[in-house]
Parts: sequence; C-alpha cells; structure tokens
Amino acid sequence: MTDSYLISGGKPLKGEVILSGAKNVALKTIIAALMFKGDVTLKNIPKINDVLDLIELIKSLGAKANFTEKNTLVINSSNLKSNRVDLQYGSKIRVSFMLFAPLLNHFGECFVPNPGGCRIGARPIDRIIKGLVALGVKIDYDTETGYYHAKILKKPVGKYRFEKPSHTGTELLMMIGLMTDEKVQIENIANEPEIDDLILYLNSAGAIIKEEKNKIIISKGLELIQKESFTIMSDRNELVTYATLAVASRGDVTIGPIDEKLISSFLEIMRQAGAGVEEISNYKYRFFYKSEIKPINIETSPHPGFMTDWQPSGAILMLKANGESIIHERVFENRFSYVEELKKLGAKIDFVNIAVENPEIFYHFNHEKDKKYQQTIKIQGNSELHNAILNISDLRAGAALACAALLAEGESVVNGASILERGYEDFVEKVKKLGGEIRKV
Repeated sequence: MTDSYLISGGKPLKGEVILSGAKNVALKTIIAALMFKGDVTLKNIPKINDVLDLIELIKSLGAKANFTEKNTLVINSSNLKSNRVDLQYGSKIRVSFMLFAPLLNHFGECFVPNPGGCRIGARPIDRIIKGLVALGVKIDYDTETGYYHAKILKKPVGKYRFEKPSHTGTELLMMIGLMTDEKVQIENIANEPEIDDLILYLNSAGAIIKEEKNKIIISKGLELIQKESFTIMSDRNELVTYATLAVASRGDVTIGPIDEKLISSFLEIMRQAGAGVEEISNYKYRFFYKSEIKPINIETSPHPGFMTDWQPSGAILMLKANGESIIHERVFENRFSYVEELKKLGAKIDFVNIAVENPEIFYHFNHEKDKKYQQTIKIQGNSELHNAILNISDLRAGAALACAALLAEGESVVNGASILERGYEDFVEKVKKLGGEIRKV
C-alpha cells in the first residue's frame, strides 16, 4: 500500500480550490442519520478516510450507506442489527464515541470502545461520561476490553453543565436529548459553527433544538424524518491549509465556497501578517502574497477565536515571516508534533515557557498542577528550507508538513499520507491543479 508523498517544492502555487464538505459535520450527520426513520440523503460529503471508515463501521452494525454520486450519500438505519461497535473501526476514529446516541435509541443498551483518532491530547471523555450519566445513562467501563457498556435507565431529562465546553460532548448530549419528550438542557456548550450545522440538519427533520447564548434546549423529541436532502457546510480547516500555503509560497489562490463568519478570526490574522486577502464574492476569497510577511503572535481558543486546528498552518505561514512569531496552544496539550519534523527542513523553532495566571482556567484541557507542559513555540522566520524525509503523526500536523515540503527547495518524502487523507479530499489532485509537484508513492 502506498502511504507517502513525494514532493518537489519551491514553487509559488496559483489557481483555485473548490472546498470539500466539512469533515466534522460529515461524520456527525452520518451518525445522527441512524436516529432517522427511512432514507437520509446527505450532500457535499467528502470522500476522506474518516468518512469511508465510518461508513464501513455503520454497515457492520446493519445500516445501509452508499454514495449515489461522488459526494451524495444515502443512509438507512432500518436494519440495524448490532449494538456493539467493532473494535477495529471504533479504535480508528474518535467520532465512533457518538454512536452511543443512535445505539441507545435503537436498543436501549450498547457497547462502544474507547475512541481513536489523533493523539493530540487527553480528550475530555470524563466530561462527556458525566453528562451521559446526568441525563440518565448508566455507564460502566471494562479496562480489560476497552469497552464502555451503556444502558438507558430512564428517558433523558433534566440538564447538564459542562465544566469546560466540549465539541463532541455538546453534540452527543444533544442527540441523547432527542430520545425523550421531556425538556433537556445542556449548558456551557461549545459554540463551533459545525454544531450549528448539525442543529440545522436535525431541526429540518423534526427536532426542536434551540440555542440560547451558551446553552442548548431540546424541548421535544419528535420522530426524525428527512423531508429533503441536506447539504453540509464547507470545510474551513481546508481553506486555512490552502490559504496559508498560497501566501507562504508567494502564490495567488482563490478559495470557496465559504461563509465569512466561519473564518473571520483567520482573516484577521492573515491581514495582520500582511497577506493579500480579497473577497471575490460572498462565498469566495482570494489569498495572495503582496508584500513581506509580518511576524505575528497566535493564541488558540474555541470559536470565534483562532482554532486549534489552524495553528499548524499558522506555523507554516510564520516560517516565511520576517521576524519572530509566537504560537500559544490553549485547547490541547500535545498539538506540536510537527515541530521536530519541521526542524528537519531547516526551520528554526523552539519551545518557550510563558507564565499564565490560573492555568486550570486558561487552558481548555484538564490542566494538572504538577505536570510539565509545552504549550508555546517561538518561530524564527525567513529560514531557508531544504528537502527532508518527514513523518506525519496527526491530521492537521500532517497537512502542515506536506505544505512545508511544498515550500522547501528540493525533493522531500512525507510518510503517513493516509493520516492526512483522514480529513483532506483529493489533496494530491488539488495541489497539482495549483502547480505543485506532488505524487503518491
């Protein structure tokens, strides 16, 4: 099996990128479709590895799922036959954890393995489990098998407040709330646009979910029946990858479709860096090199702040800045796997310590007082990048490494292409259309 990219870098990238559907909406809408009656048609679903793995997983449970066109997926859960998630698939992708909702809805009991996905930090599973228990789900964990065993003790009712917002937790508890006629309230929720898209999707099929500031209220669990196909939003993470690559390579790339409100904090950072940013239309943007790239400081935070998923791409842009930049990661505690790999290309990056008040509050992960963390890097820009052999260890870091290789002189090998392709559709083809030299080997 081929799982590497051979990349010859050093060229400015120019052209247009048509964005694929958002990975983090595609996965959640597919799982939520298992709570619907009858066929569910989803459009703009990207053919990425995570989606393909999830499709195989739900098929193993008895559901039907088939692409009728390249990005149109039809799902039917009428023949669900198993309430046990296969360990092989479940351990691959973190989103498998959300199968608690449809399986409890169908069977009242289920077995779900500890979730997989990128190891970018200790995910806040404990917050999610507490939420499930608060809404009436009994959960036991078997340390020998790695499985959670869940049962519905009563119809979900009441409310739960997250200690710290959780994206996956907000969506899962919202779906659990659809299993009752009683009011369910989830407080201190995550506010990412992908959650809004999931709510729009569920409400269009008969759910009644309302957002009020930092809470979600599910007031009645109706039978979910799709009235018309649902088209998911574009992937804003993909836009950031190609936009930073365009400017860092001294190129000129038009990207869309995308709603400005999804990327406003990114656009602000790009303008601070002196990048060329031009709105071509309401849903299309041009990113281009217009002058020397300025060093900037980035601090990640949940929406509407600068996303944690964007910071590896931010680092790629800062490699070409004229001066010293700082990136401070607040959301996950292991998000800098790409640093040592970039150093192989000649990048000058160091970990630095920045003291913060009340780190338990400042950081969005479960910060332990006596544990040492590396949450901040300093990047010295304008380094001459040369070819190297690089290894991908997580999705967004992988995209950053491939982009760095496209900036570097000479021919580089980037191993672990399948990890990048968990979240990027047609990556090789899109880069080639921009004039980049890349092939799968």
